[in-house]
Amino acid sequence: MFMENHYDIIVAGGGLAGNLAAAAAAKRGMKVLLLDKNKPEESGKKTNWGWVCGDAVATQHLKFITDHLGIKFGEPELDCKVEGVIAYSPDMESKFVFDGEGYILDRPDFERKLREHAIKNGAQVMTQFDVEGPIIENDFVVGVSGKDHAMVHKEFRAKVVIDCLGVATNLRRKLPDNKFVDKVVDIDDLESTGRYIYDMEVTHEDLKYYDPKNALIHLNQVLAPGGYGWVFPKKGNGRVNIGIGTQKSSIEIRNQKLGKKDSLHTLMDQYVEWVPNLKKPKIYDKDKNGKGYWSVAVRRQLECLVYNGYMGAGDSMAMPNPISAGGIGPALIAGVLAGEDAADAIKAGDVSMKGLWKYNLDFNKAYGSKTAGMEVFRIYMQSLNNEQLNYGMKNFLTEREAQDISYGRPASLNLEGSAKLGLKQKMAMLVKGAMNITAFTNLVWAVNKMKKLNALYEKYPENPDVFLPWKQQVQHEIEETKARFKPSPI
Repeated sequence: MFMENHYDIIVAGGGLAGNLAAAAAAKRGMKVLLLDKNKPEESGKKTNWGWVCGDAVATQHLKFITDHLGIKFGEPELDCKVEGVIAYSPDMESKFVFDGEGYILDRPDFERKLREHAIKNGAQVMTQFDVEGPIIENDFVVGVSGKDHAMVHKEFRAKVVIDCLGVATNLRRKLPDNKFVDKVVDIDDLESTGRYIYDMEVTHEDLKYYDPKNALIHLNQVLAPGGYGWVFPKKGNGRVNIGIGTQKSSIEIRNQKLGKKDSLHTLMDQYVEWVPNLKKPKIYDKDKNGKGYWSVAVRRQLECLVYNGYMGAGDSMAMPNPISAGGIGPALIAGVLAGEDAADAIKAGDVSMKGLWKYNLDFNKAYGSKTAGMEVFRIYMQSLNNEQLNYGMKNFLTEREAQDISYGRPASLNLEGSAKLGLKQKMAMLVKGAMNITAFTNLVWAVNKMKKLNALYEKYPENPDVFLPWKQQVQHEIEETKARFKPSPI
């Protein structure tokens, strides 16, 4: 099957984005090779730990795949339906309810279904292949090199390479030096995550900690510094996907101020113990996927997603939601669009950065236009301690305002004169402490910065010739935000 080494498209990485990119490109008549480091039955497995993820996805993102590729989903890949997401304050006295139907996936089964569809559409798949880097000729990516299951060096060439290798990709990091595609993600823009899938005994009903119909988020800078904890229901009473996301610098600050030596691993176990109505945890190790740790980018997607002969999708382009760290939705969207746009560029005879530029525009329109603003809010949130989070969730925002911010829609907000609570009223409530006044004025600043970045992304550059000044402006706005808001969990 693999005697020929020339293809229209090579997709490197066989996870969510990779399987869909291969399926979409093959559906448009392309000769596609999908390279996956895993065994055939382990499509999309991230490490020896498994498919480490919260596994939550919105129904609208599944519909996007169905609309473009005709794939329909059901059991077993859709493990548990949820009605929405509920975020709780550290003191558990305030909550924001985010409506929106979704599912908790059985991730291995979901990945296998996508792989089957890629093969059905005509993509060739080589498993147990370790991609080591791009082949570069005349400033174009023209293929990839790596080792097969027998550790034999091989090279494959293509008109376009789609990078779906994940957050640690060595394709993007080995691109030619350029000002368009960033090679490095700042460590403070990464969340370290721990996730267990447990069968647990439900000792009593308390929907603040375990809700079989909703995905729960717990904001707590002591338990999950710089991030949050989650308890997502799975099929079966008491079975949960439970985890935390943390920021490295926030853990260090928290440990120093509290005299602790906690790590992600110890914090994870403390969070499981903290949940009062779920006891006697037992690993649910289907597909050996019961326990694991991983890193997730929580910044805007890279400003440019293409280079000459090269595209990226999913975690390789830092696409997860900056506030929730949810990476499934953007990976599904990006995979489909990358496959379609790569095929169209090949048919048009131009696989230069300019010829592939439409992918930037399509992803920006479908998902990416709000993420820089959402990154601002994530940075702001990481500057708050538990006392400020408690007070802010109770007094700063209405539930509707919180929803608009979390979905990257700050345009409707006027915190200086909210319909529910005007600025003078809000400021009067804040006289209880200068710390809370600062937190509120910083929130107003952050929302205005979100609006500014959303306006920038509404005018995403139509071609590479006008891109670099725009990118510099975006980076300036983010750097200004980081200079104002420093991690301060305690």
